[in-house]
Amino acid sequence: MNAEDLIDAVRDDKQTELSRLGSSKMLYADTRGEMEPETVTAAAAAREQAAQETFDAWSADSDDDAAALFAEAAGDAADRLADIDVAPADRSFAVDAVLAGLDGTVERLGGLLGWTLVDQKVKEQLTGFFTGQADPQTASTYRSAGKDVAALRTEAGDLLETRCADEDDWGAAETAAADVVEAAYEEYFETLEELGVNPKPVC
Repeated sequence: MNAEDLIDAVRDDKQTELSRLGSSKMLYADTRGEMEPETVTAAAAAREQAAQETFDAWSADSDDDAAALFAEAAGDAADRLADIDVAPADRSFAVDAVLAGLDGTVERLGGLLGWTLVDQKVKEQLTGFFTGQADPQTASTYRSAGKDVAALRTEAGDLLETRCADEDDWGAAETAAADVVEAAYEEYFETLEELGVNPKPVC
């Protein structure tokens, strides 16, 4: 296995979950149904704050190469948070609980990769939302952020190429990535059900 194989495997295994996380219902779940620009922005800020805290913690107890990548991920999230002029919503995310439970570098790199798959879906929905709000500048900001997240996924994959010594390592990374996606989806599904919304697409 290599990084491209791992990403393809997670996308294939979690195709339904990622597809639904890429729907407009994702923002509806994040805001608990309050789809106003300020509320959407506050929820986005909460995600950036949680990511910054998680990746900062990883950077502090990782070795050189991994520490640098985790610091980069934390710095990117901090920069995006600094550009948001709305206070973060008081929210915690299931994804971050899963990430916090990952210990080894290989597992954390896999978790980071899974996080990028989820977060890019969020950024795509934020781009679409603010486009619909006739706010092209904010939409462009989130579009650019999505590209940064995709680039981070490539970097995580490249580092996994050097860290995975055997198929067990690749399997551990894949499991971590899939667990992150699954946690995001389960929270999304349960939140929408609590709000009385059908999480599944209606054909």
